[in-house]
Amino acid sequence: MADTILEMKSITKEFPGVKALDNVNLVVERGEIHALIGENGAGKSTLMNVLSGTYPVGTYSGEIYFNGELCEFHTLKDSESKGIGIIHQELALIPLLTIGENMFLGNEKKNKFGYLDWDLTYNEAEKHMKQVGLNESAQTLIKDIGTGKQQLVEIAKAFSKNVKLLILDEPTSSLNDEDAKMLLDLLMEFKKNGLTSIIITHKLNEIIYCADKATIIRDGATIETLVKGVDEFSENRIIKGMVGRPMDDRYPTREHKVQKEVSLEVKDWSVYHPLYHEKIVDDHISFKVHKGEVVGFSGLQGAGRTELAMSVFGKSYGTNITGELYINGEKVDLKNPEQAIEHKLAYVTEDRKVNGLILGESIRFNTTLASLSKVCSKGIIDTSAENAAAENMTKAMGTKTPSIEQKVGNLSGGNQQKALLGKWMFTEPDVLILDEPTRGIDVGAKYDIYRLINKIVEDGKSVIMISSEMPELIGMCDRIYVMNEGKLRGELDAEEATQEKIMSYIISAAD
Repeated sequence: MADTILEMKSITKEFPGVKALDNVNLVVERGEIHALIGENGAGKSTLMNVLSGTYPVGTYSGEIYFNGELCEFHTLKDSESKGIGIIHQELALIPLLTIGENMFLGNEKKNKFGYLDWDLTYNEAEKHMKQVGLNESAQTLIKDIGTGKQQLVEIAKAFSKNVKLLILDEPTSSLNDEDAKMLLDLLMEFKKNGLTSIIITHKLNEIIYCADKATIIRDGATIETLVKGVDEFSENRIIKGMVGRPMDDRYPTREHKVQKEVSLEVKDWSVYHPLYHEKIVDDHISFKVHKGEVVGFSGLQGAGRTELAMSVFGKSYGTNITGELYINGEKVDLKNPEQAIEHKLAYVTEDRKVNGLILGESIRFNTTLASLSKVCSKGIIDTSAENAAAENMTKAMGTKTPSIEQKVGNLSGGNQQKALLGKWMFTEPDVLILDEPTRGIDVGAKYDIYRLINKIVEDGKSVIMISSEMPELIGMCDRIYVMNEGKLRGELDAEEATQEKIMSYIISAAD
Protein backbone atom coordinates (compact mmCIF):
# COMPACT_ATOMS: atom_id res chain seq x y z
CA MET A 1 0.00 0.00 0.00
CA ALA A 2 1.32 3.45 -0.93
CA ASP A 3 2.68 5.58 1.90
CA THR A 4 2.07 9.21 0.94
CA ILE A 5 4.36 11.80 2.54
CA LEU A 6 3.12 14.84 0.57
CA GLU A 7 -0.09 15.76 -1.13
CA MET A 8 -0.74 19.16 -2.66
CA LYS A 9 -4.39 19.65 -3.68
CA SER A 10 -5.81 22.17 -6.12
CA ILE A 11 -2.98 24.69 -5.68
CA THR A 12 -3.72 27.97 -7.48
CA LYS A 13 -1.36 30.94 -7.34
CA GLU A 14 -1.78 34.25 -9.15
CA PHE A 15 0.53 37.19 -9.71
CA PRO A 16 -0.70 40.50 -11.16
CA GLY A 17 -2.01 39.62 -14.60
CA VAL A 18 -0.66 36.04 -14.53
CA LYS A 19 -2.07 32.76 -13.19
CA ALA A 20 1.16 30.94 -12.38
CA LEU A 21 -0.51 27.81 -10.96
CA ASP A 22 -3.96 26.62 -11.97
CA ASN A 23 -5.45 23.87 -9.80
CA VAL A 24 -2.16 21.91 -9.56
CA ASN A 25 -2.10 18.52 -7.81
CA LEU A 26 1.01 16.65 -6.67
CA VAL A 27 1.32 13.38 -4.73
CA VAL A 28 4.72 12.16 -3.50
CA GLU A 29 5.27 8.79 -1.83
CA ARG A 30 7.68 8.29 1.05
CA GLY A 31 11.19 7.22 0.09
CA GLU A 32 10.98 8.01 -3.62
CA ILE A 33 12.79 10.40 -5.93
CA HIS A 34 10.08 12.40 -7.65
CA ALA A 35 10.96 14.61 -10.61
CA LEU A 36 9.01 17.80 -11.29
CA ILE A 37 9.27 18.68 -14.97
CA GLY A 38 8.12 21.47 -17.24
CA GLU A 39 9.28 24.25 -19.51
CA ASN A 40 10.61 27.49 -18.07
CA GLY A 41 7.67 29.40 -16.66
CA ALA A 42 5.54 26.26 -16.30
CA GLY A 43 5.22 26.84 -12.54
CA LYS A 44 7.61 24.28 -11.02
CA SER A 45 9.58 26.64 -8.79
CA THR A 46 6.40 28.54 -7.89
CA LEU A 47 4.82 25.30 -6.66
CA MET A 48 7.86 24.50 -4.53
CA ASN A 49 7.89 28.04 -3.13
CA VAL A 50 4.27 27.49 -2.06
CA LEU A 51 5.26 24.21 -0.40
CA SER A 52 8.24 25.71 1.42
CA GLY A 53 6.36 28.72 2.79
CA THR A 54 8.26 31.20 0.63
CA TYR A 55 4.80 32.06 -0.66
CA PRO A 56 2.85 31.92 2.63
CA VAL A 57 -0.62 30.57 3.22
CA GLY A 58 -3.18 33.15 2.16
CA THR A 59 -1.29 34.11 -0.99
CA TYR A 60 -2.57 30.99 -2.79
CA SER A 61 -5.58 28.69 -2.68
CA GLY A 62 -5.49 24.92 -2.14
CA GLU A 63 -4.32 22.54 0.55
CA ILE A 64 -0.99 21.00 1.57
CA TYR A 65 -0.87 17.72 3.50
CA PHE A 66 2.47 16.58 4.91
CA ASN A 67 2.60 13.25 6.72
CA GLY A 68 -1.18 13.27 6.64
CA GLU A 69 -1.44 16.61 8.44
CA LEU A 70 -2.99 19.73 6.89
CA CYS A 71 -0.19 22.32 6.94
CA GLU A 72 -0.31 26.09 6.69
CA PHE A 73 3.17 27.48 6.29
CA HIS A 74 3.63 31.19 6.94
CA THR A 75 7.43 31.19 6.64
CA LEU A 76 10.32 29.04 5.49
CA LYS A 77 11.02 28.14 9.12
CA ASP A 78 7.52 26.68 9.43
CA SER A 79 8.14 24.17 6.63
CA GLU A 80 11.66 23.42 7.93
CA SER A 81 10.23 22.59 11.35
CA LYS A 82 8.16 19.84 9.70
CA GLY A 83 11.22 18.41 7.90
CA ILE A 84 10.91 20.06 4.47
CA GLY A 85 14.18 21.41 3.09
CA ILE A 86 14.56 23.30 -0.18
CA ILE A 87 17.82 23.97 -2.03
CA HIS A 88 17.47 26.64 -4.69
CA GLN A 89 19.41 26.84 -7.95
CA GLU A 90 21.30 29.87 -6.63
CA LEU A 91 23.04 28.50 -3.55
CA ALA A 92 22.38 30.48 -0.37
CA LEU A 93 25.92 30.37 1.00
CA ILE A 94 28.17 33.18 2.19
CA PRO A 95 31.62 32.78 0.56
CA LEU A 96 33.66 34.38 3.36
CA LEU A 97 32.14 32.27 6.13
CA THR A 98 33.21 28.72 6.95
CA ILE A 99 31.25 25.60 6.09
CA GLY A 100 30.22 25.24 9.73
CA GLU A 101 29.15 28.88 10.03
CA ASN A 102 27.05 28.59 6.88
CA MET A 103 25.48 25.34 7.98
CA PHE A 104 24.09 26.79 11.22
CA LEU A 105 23.50 30.37 10.10
CA GLY A 106 20.22 31.41 11.74
CA ASN A 107 20.24 28.21 13.76
CA GLU A 108 23.40 28.84 15.78
CA LYS A 109 24.72 26.34 18.32
CA LYS A 110 25.01 27.91 21.78
CA ASN A 111 26.24 26.82 25.18
CA LYS A 112 24.25 27.02 28.42
CA PHE A 113 25.33 30.64 28.89
CA GLY A 114 23.90 31.69 25.54
CA TYR A 115 27.25 32.15 23.80
CA LEU A 116 28.17 30.59 20.46
CA ASP A 117 29.69 27.15 21.00
CA TRP A 118 32.22 26.78 18.20
CA ASP A 119 33.34 23.27 19.17
CA LEU A 120 29.75 22.05 19.03
CA THR A 121 29.15 23.96 15.79
CA TYR A 122 32.07 22.39 13.95
CA ASN A 123 31.57 18.91 15.43
CA GLU A 124 27.91 18.91 14.40
CA ALA A 125 28.80 20.29 10.97
CA GLU A 126 31.35 17.56 10.31
CA LYS A 127 28.87 14.89 11.43
CA HIS A 128 26.41 16.02 8.76
CA MET A 129 29.20 16.53 6.22
CA LYS A 130 30.07 12.84 6.61
CA GLN A 131 26.46 11.97 5.82
CA VAL A 132 26.84 13.54 2.38
CA GLY A 133 30.40 12.35 1.77
CA LEU A 134 32.00 15.79 2.05
CA ASN A 135 35.59 15.29 3.18
CA GLU A 136 36.58 18.81 4.17
CA SER A 137 37.26 20.62 7.41
CA ALA A 138 34.15 22.38 8.69
CA GLN A 139 36.39 25.43 9.18
CA THR A 140 37.11 25.70 5.43
CA LEU A 141 35.79 28.87 3.82
CA ILE A 142 33.02 28.38 1.25
CA LYS A 143 35.00 30.37 -1.33
CA ASP A 144 37.77 27.77 -1.16
CA ILE A 145 35.64 24.81 -2.30
CA GLY A 146 34.14 24.10 -5.72
CA THR A 147 30.52 24.32 -6.78
CA GLY A 148 29.96 20.57 -6.41
CA LYS A 149 31.10 20.63 -2.80
CA GLN A 150 29.04 23.75 -2.12
CA GLN A 151 25.99 21.79 -3.27
CA LEU A 152 26.88 19.10 -0.72
CA VAL A 153 27.14 21.78 1.98
CA GLU A 154 23.56 22.82 1.21
CA ILE A 155 22.39 19.20 1.53
CA ALA A 156 24.33 18.75 4.79
CA LYS A 157 22.71 21.97 6.00
CA ALA A 158 19.30 20.42 5.28
CA PHE A 159 20.29 17.29 7.21
CA SER A 160 21.22 19.46 10.18
CA LYS A 161 17.55 20.48 10.28
CA ASN A 162 16.33 16.86 10.31
CA VAL A 163 15.05 16.93 6.74
CA LYS A 164 12.46 14.34 5.68
CA LEU A 165 11.62 15.77 2.24
CA LEU A 166 14.49 17.31 0.27
CA ILE A 167 13.63 19.61 -2.66
CA LEU A 168 16.42 20.35 -5.15
CA ASP A 169 15.84 23.02 -7.81
CA GLU A 170 18.24 22.51 -10.76
CA PRO A 171 20.92 20.96 -8.49
CA THR A 172 23.31 20.06 -11.33
CA SER A 173 22.97 23.11 -13.59
CA SER A 174 26.44 24.40 -12.68
CA LEU A 175 28.12 20.99 -12.17
CA ASN A 176 30.22 19.01 -14.60
CA ASP A 177 29.05 15.54 -15.62
CA GLU A 178 31.18 13.77 -13.01
CA ASP A 179 29.99 15.92 -10.09
CA ALA A 180 26.40 15.71 -11.32
CA LYS A 181 26.48 11.90 -11.36
CA MET A 182 28.01 11.83 -7.87
CA LEU A 183 25.18 14.02 -6.59
CA LEU A 184 22.48 11.86 -8.21
CA ASP A 185 24.11 8.71 -6.83
CA LEU A 186 24.05 10.34 -3.41
CA LEU A 187 20.31 11.01 -3.69
CA MET A 188 19.80 7.35 -4.58
CA GLU A 189 21.78 6.34 -1.48
CA PHE A 190 19.64 8.64 0.67
CA LYS A 191 16.57 7.00 -0.84
CA LYS A 192 17.72 3.63 0.50
CA ASN A 193 17.69 5.19 3.98
CA GLY A 194 14.15 6.46 3.53
CA LEU A 195 14.74 10.06 2.45
CA THR A 196 12.21 11.47 0.00
CA SER A 197 13.43 13.85 -2.70
CA ILE A 198 11.79 16.14 -5.24
CA ILE A 199 14.16 17.14 -8.05
CA ILE A 200 13.57 19.88 -10.60
CA THR A 201 15.86 19.60 -13.61
CA HIS A 202 15.88 20.26 -17.35
CA LYS A 203 18.42 17.47 -17.88
CA LEU A 204 16.10 14.67 -18.94
CA ASN A 205 18.85 12.05 -18.85
CA GLU A 206 19.18 12.71 -15.11
CA ILE A 207 15.46 12.09 -14.62
CA ILE A 208 15.68 8.78 -16.48
CA TYR A 209 18.71 7.87 -14.37
CA CYS A 210 17.47 8.53 -10.85
CA ALA A 211 13.74 9.32 -10.64
CA ASP A 212 10.98 6.87 -9.71
CA LYS A 213 8.18 9.16 -10.91
CA ALA A 214 7.91 12.33 -12.95
CA THR A 215 5.09 14.85 -12.70
CA ILE A 216 4.82 17.13 -15.72
CA ILE A 217 3.50 20.69 -15.40
CA ARG A 218 2.59 22.77 -18.45
CA ASP A 219 1.33 26.36 -18.40
CA GLY A 220 0.72 26.19 -14.66
CA ALA A 221 -1.40 23.02 -14.76
CA THR A 222 -0.69 19.37 -13.94
CA ILE A 223 -0.54 17.31 -17.14
CA GLU A 224 0.37 13.81 -15.92
CA THR A 225 2.58 11.72 -13.66
CA LEU A 226 4.75 9.04 -15.27
CA VAL A 227 5.83 6.03 -13.21
CA LYS A 228 9.07 4.19 -13.96
CA GLY A 229 8.38 0.53 -14.72
CA VAL A 230 4.72 1.23 -15.50
CA ASP A 231 4.64 4.03 -18.08
CA GLU A 232 7.03 4.73 -20.93
CA PHE A 233 9.84 6.55 -19.13
CA SER A 234 11.92 7.99 -21.95
CA GLU A 235 13.20 11.44 -22.93
CA ASN A 236 10.91 11.59 -25.97
CA ARG A 237 7.86 10.68 -23.89
CA ILE A 238 8.70 13.32 -21.28
CA ILE A 239 9.25 15.97 -23.97
CA LYS A 240 5.85 15.18 -25.48
CA GLY A 241 4.25 15.86 -22.09
CA MET A 242 6.25 19.06 -21.58
CA VAL A 243 5.62 20.74 -24.91
CA GLY A 244 2.35 19.06 -25.85
CA ARG A 245 3.73 17.41 -28.97
CA PRO A 246 6.47 14.97 -29.97
CA MET A 247 9.81 16.59 -30.77
CA ASP A 248 11.31 14.10 -33.17
CA ASP A 249 14.35 16.21 -34.01
CA ARG A 250 15.90 18.01 -31.04
CA TYR A 251 18.15 20.04 -33.34
CA PRO A 252 16.69 22.03 -36.25
CA THR A 253 18.07 21.18 -39.67
CA ARG A 254 20.36 23.63 -41.41
CA GLU A 255 22.10 23.79 -44.74
CA HIS A 256 25.80 23.87 -43.91
CA LYS A 257 27.07 26.75 -46.05
CA VAL A 258 30.50 27.26 -44.54
CA GLN A 259 32.47 29.80 -46.56
CA LYS A 260 36.18 29.85 -47.33
CA GLU A 261 36.70 33.26 -45.71
CA VAL A 262 37.97 33.12 -42.14
CA SER A 263 36.11 35.50 -39.83
CA LEU A 264 38.20 34.88 -36.70
CA GLU A 265 41.62 33.35 -36.24
CA VAL A 266 43.60 32.92 -33.02
CA LYS A 267 47.28 31.99 -33.19
CA ASP A 268 49.53 30.72 -30.39
CA TRP A 269 47.29 32.25 -27.71
CA SER A 270 48.35 31.95 -24.07
CA VAL A 271 46.59 33.30 -20.98
CA TYR A 272 47.72 33.40 -17.35
CA HIS A 273 45.54 33.48 -14.26
CA PRO A 274 44.61 37.04 -13.15
CA LEU A 275 45.58 36.40 -9.51
CA TYR A 276 48.13 33.58 -9.67
CA HIS A 277 50.35 35.02 -12.36
CA GLU A 278 52.54 31.92 -12.61
CA LYS A 279 49.54 29.69 -13.49
CA ILE A 280 48.88 29.24 -17.19
CA VAL A 281 45.18 28.82 -17.97
CA ASP A 282 45.29 28.60 -21.78
CA ASP A 283 48.47 27.24 -23.31
CA HIS A 284 49.50 28.17 -26.88
CA ILE A 285 46.08 27.70 -28.48
CA SER A 286 45.39 28.19 -32.19
CA PHE A 287 42.04 27.90 -33.94
CA LYS A 288 39.99 29.50 -36.70
CA VAL A 289 36.31 30.09 -37.49
CA HIS A 290 34.95 30.54 -41.02
CA LYS A 291 32.03 32.68 -42.10
CA GLY A 292 28.75 30.75 -41.93
CA GLU A 293 30.22 28.24 -39.47
CA VAL A 294 29.26 27.03 -35.99
CA VAL A 295 32.40 25.94 -34.15
CA GLY A 296 32.04 24.10 -30.86
CA PHE A 297 34.36 23.88 -27.88
CA SER A 298 34.03 20.78 -25.72
CA GLY A 299 35.82 19.88 -22.51
CA LEU A 300 35.42 19.18 -18.83
CA GLN A 301 34.86 21.93 -16.30
CA GLY A 302 38.14 23.80 -15.79
CA ALA A 303 39.41 23.00 -19.30
CA GLY A 304 39.95 26.72 -20.01
CA ARG A 305 37.17 27.26 -22.56
CA THR A 306 35.44 30.20 -20.85
CA GLU A 307 38.77 31.80 -20.01
CA LEU A 308 39.83 31.50 -23.65
CA ALA A 309 36.62 33.11 -24.88
CA MET A 310 36.77 35.97 -22.39
CA SER A 311 40.44 36.67 -23.10
CA VAL A 312 39.73 36.87 -26.84
CA PHE A 313 36.81 39.21 -26.09
CA GLY A 314 38.89 42.30 -25.37
CA LYS A 315 41.08 40.65 -22.73
CA SER A 316 38.21 40.59 -20.24
CA TYR A 317 39.93 37.70 -18.46
CA GLY A 318 43.53 36.90 -17.61
CA THR A 319 46.94 38.51 -17.54
CA ASN A 320 50.12 38.30 -19.58
CA ILE A 321 48.09 37.40 -22.68
CA THR A 322 50.21 36.60 -25.72
CA GLY A 323 49.44 35.50 -29.25
CA GLU A 324 47.83 36.91 -32.36
CA LEU A 325 44.19 37.66 -33.12
CA TYR A 326 42.79 38.21 -36.64
CA ILE A 327 39.28 39.38 -37.49
CA ASN A 328 38.33 39.11 -41.17
CA GLY A 329 42.01 38.71 -42.00
CA GLU A 330 43.09 41.87 -40.17
CA LYS A 331 45.41 41.56 -37.19
CA VAL A 332 43.90 43.34 -34.20
CA ASP A 333 44.87 44.07 -30.60
CA LEU A 334 41.65 44.31 -28.61
CA LYS A 335 42.52 45.93 -25.29
CA ASN A 336 39.00 45.93 -23.82
CA PRO A 337 35.43 44.71 -24.54
CA GLU A 338 34.49 48.07 -26.07
CA GLN A 339 37.10 47.58 -28.79
CA ALA A 340 35.90 43.99 -29.28
CA ILE A 341 32.34 45.22 -29.84
CA GLU A 342 33.62 47.84 -32.30
CA HIS A 343 35.26 44.99 -34.26
CA LYS A 344 31.91 43.13 -34.43
CA LEU A 345 32.82 40.54 -31.80
CA ALA A 346 30.32 39.61 -29.05
CA TYR A 347 30.52 37.30 -26.02
CA VAL A 348 27.37 35.92 -24.36
CA THR A 349 28.36 34.91 -20.83
CA GLU A 350 27.47 31.56 -19.26
CA ASP A 351 26.14 33.37 -16.15
CA ARG A 352 23.27 35.50 -17.39
CA LYS A 353 22.09 36.48 -13.91
CA VAL A 354 25.42 37.77 -12.60
CA ASN A 355 27.40 38.95 -15.63
CA GLY A 356 24.87 39.10 -18.44
CA LEU A 357 21.80 41.04 -17.36
CA ILE A 358 20.77 43.63 -14.79
CA LEU A 359 17.85 41.74 -13.29
CA GLY A 360 16.23 44.72 -11.62
CA GLU A 361 15.98 46.63 -14.88
CA SER A 362 13.64 46.26 -17.86
CA ILE A 363 14.13 44.41 -21.13
CA ARG A 364 14.31 47.83 -22.81
CA PHE A 365 17.14 48.96 -20.51
CA ASN A 366 19.12 45.72 -20.95
CA THR A 367 18.74 45.44 -24.73
CA THR A 368 20.77 48.54 -25.57
CA LEU A 369 23.38 48.31 -22.79
CA ALA A 370 26.19 46.92 -24.94
CA SER A 371 25.66 49.45 -27.72
CA LEU A 372 24.20 52.61 -26.22
CA SER A 373 25.74 54.82 -28.89
CA LYS A 374 23.23 53.41 -31.39
CA VAL A 375 20.31 54.95 -29.48
CA CYS A 376 22.00 58.16 -28.35
CA SER A 377 21.98 61.61 -29.84
CA LYS A 378 24.64 64.02 -28.56
CA GLY A 379 25.19 61.84 -25.51
CA ILE A 380 21.51 61.65 -24.59
CA ILE A 381 19.46 58.47 -24.96
CA ASP A 382 16.74 58.78 -27.58
CA THR A 383 13.88 56.95 -25.82
CA SER A 384 11.96 56.44 -29.07
CA ALA A 385 14.99 54.75 -30.64
CA GLU A 386 15.59 52.73 -27.48
CA ASN A 387 11.97 51.54 -27.39
CA ALA A 388 12.04 50.62 -31.08
CA ALA A 389 15.30 48.70 -30.65
CA ALA A 390 13.96 46.76 -27.67
CA GLU A 391 10.68 45.98 -29.43
CA ASN A 392 12.51 44.75 -32.55
CA MET A 393 14.97 42.55 -30.66
CA THR A 394 12.28 41.13 -28.39
CA LYS A 395 10.27 40.14 -31.45
CA ALA A 396 13.31 38.79 -33.30
CA MET A 397 14.39 36.64 -30.32
CA GLY A 398 10.86 35.42 -29.63
CA THR A 399 11.01 36.59 -26.00
CA LYS A 400 7.70 36.01 -24.22
CA THR A 401 6.90 39.09 -22.15
CA PRO A 402 3.91 41.37 -21.45
CA SER A 403 6.02 44.37 -22.52
CA ILE A 404 9.56 45.62 -22.94
CA GLU A 405 9.17 47.32 -19.54
CA GLN A 406 9.07 43.94 -17.82
CA LYS A 407 12.01 43.47 -15.44
CA VAL A 408 14.23 40.70 -16.77
CA GLY A 409 14.45 39.19 -13.27
CA ASN A 410 10.75 38.33 -13.59
CA LEU A 411 11.22 36.40 -16.84
CA SER A 412 11.65 32.63 -17.03
CA GLY A 413 15.18 31.31 -17.56
CA GLY A 414 14.60 30.69 -21.27
CA ASN A 415 13.25 34.18 -21.83
CA GLN A 416 16.12 35.71 -19.84
CA GLN A 417 18.48 33.90 -22.18
CA LYS A 418 16.62 35.28 -25.20
CA ALA A 419 16.80 38.79 -23.71
CA LEU A 420 20.56 38.33 -23.24
CA LEU A 421 20.92 37.19 -26.84
CA GLY A 422 18.89 40.19 -27.95
CA LYS A 423 21.26 42.49 -26.08
CA TRP A 424 24.25 41.14 -27.99
CA MET A 425 22.52 40.75 -31.35
CA PHE A 426 21.70 44.46 -31.14
CA THR A 427 25.47 45.11 -31.42
CA GLU A 428 25.28 43.46 -34.88
CA PRO A 429 28.23 41.10 -34.40
CA ASP A 430 29.97 39.20 -37.17
CA VAL A 431 31.31 36.66 -34.65
CA LEU A 432 29.13 35.62 -31.71
CA ILE A 433 30.67 33.63 -28.85
CA LEU A 434 28.01 31.69 -26.93
CA ASP A 435 29.12 30.29 -23.57
CA GLU A 436 26.72 27.55 -22.37
CA PRO A 437 23.81 29.20 -24.25
CA THR A 438 21.19 26.64 -23.16
CA ARG A 439 22.21 26.04 -19.54
CA GLY A 440 19.22 25.79 -17.21
CA ILE A 441 16.52 26.17 -19.87
CA ASP A 442 13.93 23.71 -21.14
CA VAL A 443 13.83 21.79 -24.41
CA GLY A 444 11.37 24.19 -26.06
CA ALA A 445 13.49 27.26 -25.30
CA LYS A 446 16.61 25.35 -26.37
CA TYR A 447 15.05 24.64 -29.74
CA ASP A 448 14.26 28.35 -30.18
CA ILE A 449 17.87 29.27 -29.45
CA TYR A 450 19.17 26.60 -31.82
CA ARG A 451 17.02 28.14 -34.58
CA LEU A 452 18.47 31.57 -33.78
CA ILE A 453 21.99 30.15 -34.08
CA ASN A 454 21.14 28.63 -37.46
CA LYS A 455 19.68 31.94 -38.63
CA ILE A 456 22.85 33.79 -37.61
CA VAL A 457 25.19 31.54 -39.60
CA GLU A 458 22.80 31.35 -42.56
CA ASP A 459 23.26 35.13 -42.77
CA GLY A 460 27.02 34.56 -43.20
CA LYS A 461 28.05 35.33 -39.65
CA SER A 462 29.97 32.98 -37.34
CA VAL A 463 29.20 31.34 -34.00
CA ILE A 464 31.54 29.89 -31.40
CA MET A 465 29.57 27.59 -29.10
CA ILE A 466 30.95 26.47 -25.74
CA SER A 467 28.85 23.70 -24.21
CA SER A 468 29.20 20.97 -21.60
CA GLU A 469 26.50 18.96 -23.40
CA MET A 470 28.22 16.84 -26.04
CA PRO A 471 24.98 15.89 -27.87
CA GLU A 472 24.26 19.61 -28.26
CA LEU A 473 27.65 20.27 -29.86
CA ILE A 474 27.34 17.25 -32.14
CA GLY A 475 23.82 18.29 -33.14
CA MET A 476 24.65 21.93 -33.88
CA CYS A 477 28.28 22.36 -34.90
CA ASP A 478 30.21 22.13 -38.17
CA ARG A 479 33.47 21.48 -36.31
CA ILE A 480 34.33 20.78 -32.67
CA TYR A 481 37.55 21.59 -30.82
CA VAL A 482 38.26 19.55 -27.68
CA MET A 483 40.06 21.19 -24.74
CA ASN A 484 41.50 19.80 -21.54
CA GLU A 485 43.73 21.38 -18.90
CA GLY A 486 44.17 24.56 -20.92
CA LYS A 487 45.26 22.93 -24.16
CA LEU A 488 43.60 22.01 -27.45
CA ARG A 489 43.56 18.21 -27.62
CA GLY A 490 41.74 17.53 -30.85
CA GLU A 491 39.55 18.77 -33.69
CA LEU A 492 36.60 16.91 -35.22
CA ASP A 493 34.42 17.60 -38.25
CA ALA A 494 30.66 17.20 -37.82
CA GLU A 495 30.61 13.97 -39.82
CA GLU A 496 33.12 12.22 -37.55
CA ALA A 497 32.14 13.72 -34.18
CA THR A 498 30.78 11.30 -31.57
CA GLN A 499 30.65 11.46 -27.78
CA GLU A 500 33.09 8.55 -27.65
CA LYS A 501 35.65 10.36 -29.85
CA ILE A 502 35.34 13.58 -27.86
CA MET A 503 35.84 11.71 -24.58
CA SER A 504 38.78 9.78 -26.02
CA TYR A 505 40.60 13.07 -26.65
CA ILE A 506 39.84 14.24 -23.13
CA ILE A 507 40.84 10.97 -21.45
CA SER A 508 44.03 10.52 -23.47
CA ALA A 509 45.04 14.06 -22.52
CA ALA A 510 44.38 13.39 -18.85
CA ASP A 511 46.60 10.28 -18.78
